[in-house]
Amino acid sequence: MTLKFSIFRGSLMNLYEYEGRLLFKKYRIPVPSGGVASSPREAKKIAEKLKSPYVIKAQVLVGGRGKAGGVQFAESLEEVEKAAEKILDMTIKGFKVEKVLVAEKVDIERESYVGFILNRGDRTIDFLTSPLGGVDIEEIVRQYPESLLRQQIDPLLGLQEFMVRKSFKHLNLSKEIYKDFRALIFSLYRLFIEYDCELAEINPLALSKEKMLVAIDSKVTIDDNSLYKHPDLLEFKNRRVESMSEIERKAELYGLNYVELEGYVGVLGNGAGLTMATMDLVSYYGGEPANFLDIGGGATREKVGSALSLLLENRKIKVIFINILGGITRCDEVAEGIVSALKKYGAKPVVVRMIGTREKEGRRILEKHDIHVLDSMEEAAKIAVELAKR
Repeated sequence: MTLKFSIFRGSLMNLYEYEGRLLFKKYRIPVPSGGVASSPREAKKIAEKLKSPYVIKAQVLVGGRGKAGGVQFAESLEEVEKAAEKILDMTIKGFKVEKVLVAEKVDIERESYVGFILNRGDRTIDFLTSPLGGVDIEEIVRQYPESLLRQQIDPLLGLQEFMVRKSFKHLNLSKEIYKDFRALIFSLYRLFIEYDCELAEINPLALSKEKMLVAIDSKVTIDDNSLYKHPDLLEFKNRRVESMSEIERKAELYGLNYVELEGYVGVLGNGAGLTMATMDLVSYYGGEPANFLDIGGGATREKVGSALSLLLENRKIKVIFINILGGITRCDEVAEGIVSALKKYGAKPVVVRMIGTREKEGRRILEKHDIHVLDSMEEAAKIAVELAKR
């Protein structure tokens, strides 16, 4: 997971690694030769055109794929095929692996981190660099905060030459490659601006034994309100819609952030962070989340009803855990939406934790229909898991 970002955050589209590579190539950012495959046979065909050794990487929109076994190395075409077969049979953090990237393995001398991220709070673009590449940026910040150089870019002035020099010095790279480094950083910044990115990072940025800079992995997050300007990205999105389940397509139609998982406890929250925390609690108490569903801020009773209908129609869901922290979201509106959906789509056991704006009114509405409201999300998660296991 990248600093302050999640694939579930509203109005954002996280690109797969192979999609990010296509943008990198467009901006002449060096990447290892390779291609994407949907089957072991395709993977072998791609490897036939590449130089050995090879790397085979799961294409999923979550971090930690390496630790999960989603990155494998191979010396021969037969090993490529076997590795692809193994990875394509995996589910990583609830996400089924549908594609693998097959690429030439780079002989790496050093790994660094470089990236641009939108800083909404300060209304700047943060230029981040660290000599500790190949590690999640959150891990770097937590364990080695001094290793991360953060420079704030005024969007009206843009990336400045002195910033690039400062980051180059921070990475302690040899002077001979400064020209290549400068070109790569300005290209990454142009991509960030021209594609309306919230995030564009290279982790790791490798210095090969041949003294070449290579982007080993790409991570790009786009503001999807800008997709109408980028036909190539619309094509990416359309492909995803085609592969969605019926419930996921309905969620897309309702404007909801929904991801189907493999568990049996339905999760509905308002805000990506809260919803992720709710899923973590379900797992902590021994349950398995069936989905991620974020209704966002300020949801109306109609939107709540539409969201809840997705979970009520999902046959594998045994219990629904609704976790609402009311700010601009009104608890009475949420309560009306819950009652309406249960009447219209049929009942399932529902556990509700709801606090915040118009909380008393919301509680009265739900308790009038025999739905008890809890204060503690930990207690609510525990009860939801216990109900599901019964």
